[in-house]
Amino acid sequence: MKHLRWWIVWALFGSTVINYISRQTFAQLGPVLTQEFHLTGLQFGEIASWFQLSYAAMWLIGGVLLDIVGTRLGLALAVIWWSISSMLTGLADSARGLALFRFMLGLGEGCNWPGASKTVAEWFPAKERGIAVAIFDSGSSVGGAIAALVIPLISLAVGWRWTFAFSGMLGFFWLALWLKLYHPFESHSRLAAEERALIEAGRDTAMASTHRGAGRWLTLLKQPNVWGIVLGRSLTDPIWWFYITWLAKYFSEVYGFDLKRIAAFTWLPFVAADIGNFTGGFASGFLIKRGMPVIRARKWVCVLSSFPILAGIPAALVHNPYWALALVSFAIWGYAAWSTMGLTFPSDLFPQDVVASVTGLSGLAAGLAGGAFQIIVGLMVDRFSSYGPAFIAAGSVPLLATASVLLLIRASGEKQAETSASR
Repeated sequence: MKHLRWWIVWALFGSTVINYISRQTFAQLGPVLTQEFHLTGLQFGEIASWFQLSYAAMWLIGGVLLDIVGTRLGLALAVIWWSISSMLTGLADSARGLALFRFMLGLGEGCNWPGASKTVAEWFPAKERGIAVAIFDSGSSVGGAIAALVIPLISLAVGWRWTFAFSGMLGFFWLALWLKLYHPFESHSRLAAEERALIEAGRDTAMASTHRGAGRWLTLLKQPNVWGIVLGRSLTDPIWWFYITWLAKYFSEVYGFDLKRIAAFTWLPFVAADIGNFTGGFASGFLIKRGMPVIRARKWVCVLSSFPILAGIPAALVHNPYWALALVSFAIWGYAAWSTMGLTFPSDLFPQDVVASVTGLSGLAAGLAGGAFQIIVGLMVDRFSSYGPAFIAAGSVPLLATASVLLLIRASGEKQAETSASR
């Protein structure tokens, strides 16, 4: 099968699209659910944080499990779980019920990114990984945009409960494709010899780490590279979660948007994020092809993408909703370029049998930070009736993330990647 690796990464793009449609159903229906269940800002933030808690835990636990059982079975089971959980959300009759089903949804959805990152490390040479990550990660933007366009309209047509049934059913269509297409690299019967040779020649990390058992995890935790990735994502991902969770509710409460106007406009930031994913992937690939060491190229993209993220600060100060939407979209474009690098670092720096675990550890930290931020936003909205402090944090905190990457991801890792790439 020609270009099998690209077919596989586009299948991962599909799972990410469905993943985001399922999770964004709650966010897009925020104004409706707030009215239906009489939710305060704190309650809305708490429901979102329950999803974040389980989602964060499964980045780590799911990452370890995927390293053990493999991505074919692991992702299949994860999609089945999150699809059923999404459908069950339509049966909720209280805020507590919403929180329970959102917690269940996170248990499944948290496996998607460690599994996808592990697959990219296995199937792509170093020079192509940035684009491969951009492809599957852009599914979050496409899924978010589809949800912003479609979910409010489905709710208006048949009621909000049926929207969760719709988003849940999508995963089962993807499952059939995945089981037919994907098998491990070593045993895939449709992998051509030429493509296998290309992938193996372009690898810059070992297939397996030199440590086994508990020693492998202790060795990882001692590495500054791990903590550079962890801190980088912990200081950027909560900003993304703020935008995608609160945006529809923000435009409803501050600018008076109804569901039709939410559907008409709030998909635009997700398009900006999609462009940002590919901006980061292509920019790092461009620098690598022109001789810049792999890790240095990733760092440069992080630095440059920090500047548009600052647009989140003036977004809170303007009084025109369309200017606010434009500034948020610009900030999300920068975030998405940064995020693509954050997801690529593990496959650049670590043996392939621990990539999902490193990715999972960073996802755990980022998810916990995101859950805490959701509650803080809810408290600020209730107490001060203002989203301003959250927007200021969204624009400024990622600067600390970039500093962490520059300081902690060491030149030794960069030298290793440079030497391997030259071979």
